[in-house]
Amino acid sequence: MATTKWEQALWELAENGMGRCAKNATELKKLVLQRLNSNVAGCKNGEVRFLVHFLKFADSRRTAGNREAYHRTIVRMRAFDDEIEMRSFEDIDKRWLEAFERFMSKTAKSANARAFHLRNIRAVFNDAIDEELTTAYPFRKFKIRREATPKRALTVEQLRELASFPCEAYQKAYRDMFMLMFMLIGINGADLFAALPDSVVDGRLEYVRAKTHKFYSIKIEPEAAELLKRYKGTGHLVWVSDVYANHRDYLHRLGVALKQIGPTERHGRGGKKTRQPLFPRISQYWCRHSWATIAASLDIPKETIAAALGHGGNSVTDIYIDFDRKKVDEANRRVIDWVLYGKR
Repeated sequence: MATTKWEQALWELAENGMGRCAKNATELKKLVLQRLNSNVAGCKNGEVRFLVHFLKFADSRRTAGNREAYHRTIVRMRAFDDEIEMRSFEDIDKRWLEAFERFMSKTAKSANARAFHLRNIRAVFNDAIDEELTTAYPFRKFKIRREATPKRALTVEQLRELASFPCEAYQKAYRDMFMLMFMLIGINGADLFAALPDSVVDGRLEYVRAKTHKFYSIKIEPEAAELLKRYKGTGHLVWVSDVYANHRDYLHRLGVALKQIGPTERHGRGGKKTRQPLFPRISQYWCRHSWATIAASLDIPKETIAAALGHGGNSVTDIYIDFDRKKVDEANRRVIDWVLYGKR
């Protein structure tokens, strides 16, 4: 049976994750119509339509998460501007951006949340300029405002408190996973859960980070090896992806469990528990920030910390890659020794 244009559009929305952005059938219909229109190259007085190129750019992103991020911006722009489909790049000027930011401020109180969408728009403009589709660039006069990110790192004393706290049984496995991620230099959960048993080569965890597409090779220290053995999966390095089809579900549970670790008091027999969380804002991302913070407290050079986190170049001309790897291994061992054994 031949696939209709509507069915093709629905399939494309499901493939890039944009369909999940629709809250009801009416919104889904709008997205399908938008998709159908985007497949017809549209111009106005010889000018390329902004949304046509935005969609093309969004769908060219390498990961589903990245594609979905740009499509979320499209949903916000459509909610703001009924004529966005007909806008040229020249129409998206400083006044349009200011009005869009005011519109978003009604539902997104955080400047960083609004900046997320504005940066996506800027990226599309930069790409269109590179492709010589436009010379318009409203960001010369429009500045994206950001606010300071709250602290997301534990000190060595706080990390020791978390590691040794007599938490409830169900929380222990989540805490173990947090500590494992920390001892693997703050590895992102998505990368750890995607790793297969053959990702371990000569005692090193080797993978390409989903977010940056950079290659990592992390020496697995004995403490991390013990946790990997404890939470070993069947088809994956750890069990999470054997059970959860979407690792985000597990990471949500991880965040909830970590935030609940702390002294508890039960009121009456069988009564409600009152919790006093040790770190009420903690999440998986604190592993990476905490590792860097503690490494810096040990006077480990910034260059070594940057290499450990994958910052900077990943060039084939880097003749110091083996040297950097050895330095990173030594740095991670020092961080683990300091946190677990008080050994500097």
